[in-house]
Amino acid sequence: QVQLVESGGGLVQAGESLRLSCAASGFTFNRHTMAWFRQAPGKEREFVARITWNGGDETYKPSVKGRFTITRDNTKNTVSLQMNFLKPEDTAVYYCAARHRTDVGGDYIYWGQGTQVTVSS
Repeated sequence: QVQLVESGGGLVQAGESLRLSCAASGFTFNRHTMAWFRQAPGKEREFVARITWNGGDETYKPSVKGRFTITRDNTKNTVSLQMNFLKPEDTAVYYCAARHRTDVGGDYIYWGQGTQVTVSS
């Protein structure tokens, strides 16, 4: 059974940091590209960051580049998102997602249930 379990969300003030983690199980983690998405109230879900199966390449939403860093540990089947200099507009539910490494540009097939991040001004 595939599981992606996010943790680390919370309430912080603008300018502070949070680190999200996602624990994966039930699939071959090191054969999958991992990503973080987020969905703010009343808005569509949007891409935040992606890391390739071996950690060799990262891609970021422009508004978070330089503030957020995605990393993975293939020995522990985890992916993390370090979020620094948080802004109120970063408030959203953050989701961890996975797709097979060969499915470049395809849909993410595994999703976690999300963790809430709230940034107060």
